[in-house]
Amino acid sequence: MQVYRGLDLGTAKPTAEERARVAHHLIDICEVAQPFDAAQFVTLARQAIDQIHARRRLAILCGGTGLYFKALLYGLGTGPPTVPALRRELEKIPLPELLRELAARDPQTHDRIDRQNPRRVIRALEILRQSPSPLDVQRADWTSSAVANAVASSARVFALTRPLAELYRRIDARVDQMFRNGLEAETRGLLARAPALSLSATACQAIGYRQVIEYLRGERSLEQTVALVKQRTRQFARRQLTWLRHQLPVEWIPWPAGESATEVAAAIEELFRKPVTKVSASTTT
Repeated sequence: MQVYRGLDLGTAKPTAEERARVAHHLIDICEVAQPFDAAQFVTLARQAIDQIHARRRLAILCGGTGLYFKALLYGLGTGPPTVPALRRELEKIPLPELLRELAARDPQTHDRIDRQNPRRVIRALEILRQSPSPLDVQRADWTSSAVANAVASSARVFALTRPLAELYRRIDARVDQMFRNGLEAETRGLLARAPALSLSATACQAIGYRQVIEYLRGERSLEQTVALVKQRTRQFARRQLTWLRHQLPVEWIPWPAGESATEVAAAIEELFRKPVTKVSASTTT
């Protein structure tokens, strides 16, 4: 979500000072009404990595979008391409109706997918309407269809983990800080720049912005909105942890309460210098 100009507070985008200290890439490259997907990320990320390596520097990919990292390391799945007419048709259908169709066509995907995310539900149905096979079957050849590349052969994947109680406490505190810093005003500015922006747009799926847009449309109170953003973020964190355990060859690093970022960085550096036996990511999705 940091690719979008204007999505700053809700994505914890690096500040201008931080970006002056260390070169950051793929930030502020899209307008909020533009779509952005894993295929675009892979193309741009590989270009950035090549440029970094040409300067004899180490490329660090930092974030939480595991699907994009998997696409970079192992290639994209072979799902059918987007069909604009079908996508427009699906975008006009209310989310509850889309979910009923998804449950009928592919119960496993329905039970696993983020049912609060219309973009993902629409994409799943877009694939299923073109091919009746369950998505698990269609994605089973993810790794076999991938083109081997130098990124995958040299990459190390580290994931930070905290005790859930501490993680949830920090999530709640971060959401409160986002609203104090002006998330509502930032979202109003977002809508002013793109008044025709649809909730199905990629940028609007960012946790925080979607809920604030719904609040601005009168769907709930501000207090309820803050509570919902906390809930959605906690749910996302749990899904993220589960996804990483099954999809990437992760080396887990615990981050105890009270330990500084400098200490954690030192732990990562120490692990990075040790040889490791490479493990293929699972192909289950």
